[in-house]
Amino acid sequence: MRSVVIPKHGGPEVLTVRESPDAEPKAGEVRVRVRAAGLNFAEVMARKGLYPDAPKTPCVVGYEVAGVIDAVGAGVTSPKIGDRVAAMCRFGGHAEAVCVGAHQTFALPDSVSFEVGAALPVNYLTAYHMLFEVWRVKAGDKLLIHMAAGGVGTALLQLLKTVPGVTTFGTASAGKHDYVRALGCDHLIDYRSKDYVEEIKALTGGKGVDVIFDALGGDDWAKGYSILRPGGQLLAFGWANMSSGETRNVFRLASQFFKQPRFNMMQLMDTNRGVAGVNMGHLWDEVDLMRKETLAVVDLLEKGVIAPHVDKVFRFDQAADAHRWLEQGKNVGKVVLVP
Repeated sequence: MRSVVIPKHGGPEVLTVRESPDAEPKAGEVRVRVRAAGLNFAEVMARKGLYPDAPKTPCVVGYEVAGVIDAVGAGVTSPKIGDRVAAMCRFGGHAEAVCVGAHQTFALPDSVSFEVGAALPVNYLTAYHMLFEVWRVKAGDKLLIHMAAGGVGTALLQLLKTVPGVTTFGTASAGKHDYVRALGCDHLIDYRSKDYVEEIKALTGGKGVDVIFDALGGDDWAKGYSILRPGGQLLAFGWANMSSGETRNVFRLASQFFKQPRFNMMQLMDTNRGVAGVNMGHLWDEVDLMRKETLAVVDLLEKGVIAPHVDKVFRFDQAADAHRWLEQGKNVGKVVLVP
C-alpha cells in the first residue's frame, strides 16, 4: 500500500509517498481499503512538530477515512467484506489501507460519496459533542464560532439548524462571508478588518454571548472570556495560533504560551463564567459515548439535515499542496486526500 509519510518535522515539502506491506487486521479489527481520507489542522500541526499526540517520525497520520472493507479479523461479524464504510482511526489514515476496530466504523450510504464520507467523522463528531454534550445548546442561546468557514465551523452551523431560536456570530475573512451566510450564520465579522470583541459588544448591546467555540487559542481565549454573558462558557478545541508559516517557530510558540489566560476557581465563581476543553482524540476509549454520537450524526446525514462540504480534493502525491491550502486558510469546508 502507498502512504503519505512525515519522515521528519518541517514544511510541506518533507511529505513523501512511500510503499509498505498491507497491514493485517487483528481480532476485532477490519481493514479499510481507503478511497478518501480527511485532512485536519491537527495533521498539519503534526507535520510541524506541534501536535503532542502524534506518533514519532517517520509516521503516517490521518484521523478519518472512507472506503471499502477488504479484510476482517477474528470475531468480526459486522461490517463485512465489501461494505462501504467511514471510520475514525488513531492515525494511519493517510494510506491506501488502514486497520481499525470494527466498532470505529459506520455504514456509508450508497448515496454518499467516499469524499463526503471522509469529511464527516472528525468535524461533525467534534461539533456534535461540543454542542450537545458539553454546552447542551438550547433556544435563545447566542453563539460565537471562530473560523466559521472551516470544517468544524461548517458542521456547527449545519447542526444548529436543528435548534430553533439561536443566534449565531461567526468570524471569517471577507471572501468567505457568502459561504458562511449560506450556512445560516446571522452575523458575520471580518476578523482582518474589525475587532470581533468590539463587534460582539455592539451587536449584543454590551451583553456578550453565551458560548464561544474557539480553536484559535492564546490571547483569543482571554478576549473570548471577556465577552461571555453570566453563565456563559468558553469552549476551547484547538490552538491554531501556535502555527505561523510552514515550519515550527519557537518564538511564536513561546509568545502564544505566555499569552494564554490563567484561570482560577475564584475568578470563575466571581464572573459566573466557565471554561471547557475538547480533544476528541482523548475520548478514544469512551466507546459508548463515541458510538452514540456517531449514530446521531449518521442519522442526521441520512435525513439530509447535514451535508459535509468538500472544498478541495488532493491526490496523495499532492499532499504538500493540500497542507499548504489548509494552513494558509484558503479552504471553505473540508480538504480531502485520495490515493
